Amino acid sequence: MLLSRLYDFMPGLNTLLHYERKWFADDVRAALSVAAVALPVAIAYAQLTGVNAAVGLYSCILPMIFYALFGSSKQLIVGPDAATCAVIAAVVTPLAAGDTVKHWQLVVTMTAMTGFWCLIASKFKLGVLADFLSKPILMGLLNGVAITIIVGQFSKVFGFTFDDKYLLERLGGVPTYLAQTHVPTLLMALFTVATYFAMKRLKPTWPTSMFAIAFGALLVWGFNLKQFDINTIGTVTGGLPVFNTPIYDIGIIRELVVPALNLAIVSFVSMMLTARSFAAKNGYDIDADKEFRALGIANFASALSQGFAVSGADSRTAVNDDAGGKTQLVSIIAAGIIAIIALFLTAPLEFIPSAALGVVLIIASIHLLDLNAVWQLKRKDKHAFYLALATLFAVLFIGVIPGITLAVLLGLFQFIRTVMRPTDNILGVDIKGVVRSLDATDKAKAVQGVFIYRFNSPLTYFNAGYFKRRLLEQYARQKDDTQCIIIDAVPCFTHLDLSVMAMLADLDVIFKKRGIRLEIAGRKRQLLSWFEIAGMTSGKEGIYVHSDLYIALQKVRLQ
Repeated sequence: MLLSRLYDFMPGLNTLLHYERKWFADDVRAALSVAAVALPVAIAYAQLTGVNAAVGLYSCILPMIFYALFGSSKQLIVGPDAATCAVIAAVVTPLAAGDTVKHWQLVVTMTAMTGFWCLIASKFKLGVLADFLSKPILMGLLNGVAITIIVGQFSKVFGFTFDDKYLLERLGGVPTYLAQTHVPTLLMALFTVATYFAMKRLKPTWPTSMFAIAFGALLVWGFNLKQFDINTIGTVTGGLPVFNTPIYDIGIIRELVVPALNLAIVSFVSMMLTARSFAAKNGYDIDADKEFRALGIANFASALSQGFAVSGADSRTAVNDDAGGKTQLVSIIAAGIIAIIALFLTAPLEFIPSAALGVVLIIASIHLLDLNAVWQLKRKDKHAFYLALATLFAVLFIGVIPGITLAVLLGLFQFIRTVMRPTDNILGVDIKGVVRSLDATDKAKAVQGVFIYRFNSPLTYFNAGYFKRRLLEQYARQKDDTQCIIIDAVPCFTHLDLSVMAMLADLDVIFKKRGIRLEIAGRKRQLLSWFEIAGMTSGKEGIYVHSDLYIALQKVRLQ
């Protein structure tokens, strides 16, 4: 019993303790591929976040190990993510005001807060948030973040510094910025691009980003290119991470609370899209609440090791799956490889040119970019298209954090709109006596003298008025021989709401004045108890309540 509860709490441990030897070769091969891809990406994302390259490596090690134990996905690889790092940089940079130590500590604090929000969400079973941000909203968000990163990295590729904070101002100043181009830096960027695509063509299965960065570092080291003012990432402090006591005003944490919550939601939704797709491909299920907890633990592990926030990494997960990775052991082996480099082999990293990292980030962001998918929504679903477009422009024009906040609000408004203004149906009976919707196929016919209505959303105080209006509108279109109105209670009467009960009493009065009986079918025991609480009358003197639609129709025919 205790062991079963432990396995339920740590799904990955269950897999590892029941590991089969035949999986090992595939897992080792996949781990080498994942580590080869994760290394350059972690260093590049550290630069994007504004911290030392070693922090990017720290952000891979413990989070990957802890997710392997607590996560329910066998293929998912967690680690630094472009969108996550862009969000952190957007929040922390203005708060740090140029203080590198304060910047790093704020990054770690925000990471811990993100983990805290994830654990709170898991405790309250909020894994349903995986469905909260709809795919169109997430598409707009990720495309906006990708464009923001691409434009931001042009400064590293061309060797100038952006004076403007926002995207529009940066784009408006393009002629001025291009005039400041540092030619040696641009040549290094072009060399990295050429190396990347040459490797992609000659050895498509090799980690091309790692080789492109490595060749750039070799050039800087071999020909002393620093003399031409080619910027590199500088000294990388290896060894174990050292915990530092925060030196900033504790009140600044208030500025991180809401952004950390937004980051937790977006990271989780993005991670779940990746995890679910690979779980479906490999024939198993994952638990959303356990994934929320695993993401929270992974972020706490990252903060503990002085790293930054992590999420599900779709590119590294795809590499893992393509290489044939079978279990969570892939994450543990890959984390071990990265740990060895972070502890003992950081010296060569200082020669990596910033321009090369800029190129890697631009290429990674281009892979994240999918404007065609957004455009295709226009043909499939215009409402979804406008949602995606609104989120995309919000990120581009008002910034990443406001854009994410708007995305969360749009997801909430989309849900509220669906609940407030749901579809409804008029029901009839087919030739076999089965209750079904009346539609253009004429498979079902209306019951003589009876109007059956279904409202396809839970009834609550903010849609009770709409329910009443729709029912009266639909009734007004019926023939004058209606003697009885039956409401299908199953989809709409899901919980007690006194506003709804008051609206129901009003309808009963309205229809009684017209000589029409109002009856309800379904949830009989529940509704009768609610009638008693609300002080309403059921039966002949009030509203009839039946066990289901078929019993209601049978009794109506007998009357």
